[in-house]
Amino acid sequence: MATVDLDGMLREYVPRRHLTSSAPTLGALLEELEEEFPRLRGKLRDETGSLRPFVRLFQNGEAVDRANWPEVRLGERDKVDVLHSIQGG
Repeated sequence: MATVDLDGMLREYVPRRHLTSSAPTLGALLEELEEEFPRLRGKLRDETGSLRPFVRLFQNGEAVDRANWPEVRLGERDKVDVLHSIQGG
């Protein structure tokens, strides 16, 4: 199972910072997270399913390309970091 770490900004919506997932892709992973934690809906992706501009995904420490993130395959030993930066002015 892939391990998933959520940053502190998401703690309000997800009670645990560290999770595991058997999702085959990053797209399936975010769908799984939103299903398990409904308060996450709209926080990571917009109404079209695109990543919000202030959300960053990392796989094994490498930034994931925003153009094809939903199709990125996940392996059992992968580590995914979901970062939600602060927006405002």
